[in-house]
Amino acid sequence: MNQSFEELFQTYYPRICHFSFQIIGDQASAEDITQNAFITYWNQRDTVASYEMAIKNFLYTTVRNASLNYLRHRKVAKQYLDYQDSCPLEEANVLDAIIRSEVVDEIYEAIQSLPESCRRISRMGYLEGMKNQEIAEELGLSINTIKTHKQRALQLLRLRLNPAAFGVLIVIEQMF
Repeated sequence: MNQSFEELFQTYYPRICHFSFQIIGDQASAEDITQNAFITYWNQRDTVASYEMAIKNFLYTTVRNASLNYLRHRKVAKQYLDYQDSCPLEEANVLDAIIRSEVVDEIYEAIQSLPESCRRISRMGYLEGMKNQEIAEELGLSINTIKTHKQRALQLLRLRLNPAAFGVLIVIEQMF
């Protein structure tokens, strides 16, 4: 079937768009899904058989899958919004989240200022949550070398961080 994109679109768009609308019940979204299906087909047309039934099957299958994905996404989004409505975010929680973000950023910036060997080991231990043994194995170093670098990093970080941020770092250290 040697149709141009425009001919193909004119021939099948209305019926495939209606098919999507029957599934999702939203005209604008059905149009978007259908348009995307045509673009997907056109980009993959070399891999789809060139006879009419294969093209129609490809378009209908693509639209069906996209429409079902749309419904799943809409369901998840609705559940999330329902959850948010049932658990309103209080002002104190927002403030706590902002403070945590700022402290984590301060710790990250301080780790970035460390010498390379301390920085790499600190990043792996404090930010990526790796245990000393895991770091030693990945870097091919002894566990005592890892501990020494972490101790040196803590000494330097104590000088660079405010006491509250350093306290958070110590708590992270205790976790790993």
